[in-house]
Amino acid sequence: MPRQTKCPECGSSAVEEDSHYSQCHVVCTECGFLLTEGLLTTTRSEETFFQAVRYTESTAEVKKPCRNKIQGLKRVRDLCRILRVRPVVEDAASKLYPRAYDHPCFLHTALEKKEALVGCCVHVCCRQHNWPLTMGTVCALLHVETSLFSAVYLQLVKELYLDIPTLGLLDLVKTHCDGFNLFQSSESIPPKFLEDKNKVVDRATQLVELASETWLVTGRHPVPIITAAAYLAWQSLLPGHRLKCSLSRFCRLAGVRQPPPASKRVREIAGVLLRMAPQLAWLAAQRVDLKTVVKYTADILRHRNLLLRQALNGTWGENTGPQTELSEGMTSETSEEGGSEEGGNEERGSGAGGKTKRSLQDQPRGAGEVEPRPKRPAPIFLPPCLTERKRRKFSPEPGGSLGTEPITGEEEISDSEIEQYLRTPEEVAVFRAASAIL
Repeated sequence: MPRQTKCPECGSSAVEEDSHYSQCHVVCTECGFLLTEGLLTTTRSEETFFQAVRYTESTAEVKKPCRNKIQGLKRVRDLCRILRVRPVVEDAASKLYPRAYDHPCFLHTALEKKEALVGCCVHVCCRQHNWPLTMGTVCALLHVETSLFSAVYLQLVKELYLDIPTLGLLDLVKTHCDGFNLFQSSESIPPKFLEDKNKVVDRATQLVELASETWLVTGRHPVPIITAAAYLAWQSLLPGHRLKCSLSRFCRLAGVRQPPPASKRVREIAGVLLRMAPQLAWLAAQRVDLKTVVKYTADILRHRNLLLRQALNGTWGENTGPQTELSEGMTSETSEEGGSEEGGNEERGSGAGGKTKRSLQDQPRGAGEVEPRPKRPAPIFLPPCLTERKRRKFSPEPGGSLGTEPITGEEEISDSEIEQYLRTPEEVAVFRAASAIL
């Protein structure tokens, strides 16, 4: 069928399509000039206007994703199935990954960064759908460095403006304990180390709650705290065989990597249990330390609210077992403020300090003297930023001494110091005039 187009050679408008093999050509019927050749040079939209375009533009409508994008999308689905997340999380991650992959920040990057992008998309969707998952779990599955993963994660949230809800610490306990190998019988694990997962999770959750109420969670990374709580919970369920098992061996048996601060968190949680254990009546006469207090974890957690209230109010006396200097100072100050103040001072009056306090209380105060305020008891639980403050190293001035040598008055005086004390004649005259006035 001829078209209303002029031939550039002869100017004739007699143009028609000529089927040549498998392609369609537009040919002038007067001179035989070939105007356009085949559908490979035009798109469907450009064919209407009869304009020739390049081959790369003609295939833009049916462009397929690249191999790395297809492989990354497959990795997203495989990771979701390994984690056994809900189908809605898998669908959300499959939609987020192409969007993130085509972003200019992640399009022309290294393959390691694109591998980390797979885990970041799954982690973001799990957080958005309240599915507890830690970055360490994803990094262990993908064999990605933690620093690279965190950098890609922060960049993904910033560039795509993603809304990530906060994740509760208690929700992470069960998820983190699910990866332990101590709940399944194996040849490499002795039978005395096997334990029921539900018992460990319940007790570890109670220990994490106790750590949160005593300021041990404030500003801390969650994984070391959960690892320490799971270790103490596992020990307390069968202390006779597990007290000698160290934290490093526990992590090897569980098949997880030991976080560096986990051993310190174990000592901190055991220290909280040690402060609360002497308040129990049946433990007041026993000698309890950081290692043996794990035996009484169940009793302490059972009466946790009462023991915490007593510890915060400072109602426990001096004969309650081993205490720290902070608790001893708290009990001495609260005994001075209590109703038995007179009796306590009379008993302590045999010493020089007691006589001094008694004599100061008996002295009459003048009209202008203000009665001193009673001292408040020092809190027994404080945030880590107050209990573990780093001391600044003293850096002396260049050329100066550290101040450790005693001053005798016979030290040499430098010329610069002597010049500071010399006065000009004008200064001497002003000084004499001022002295005469005074």
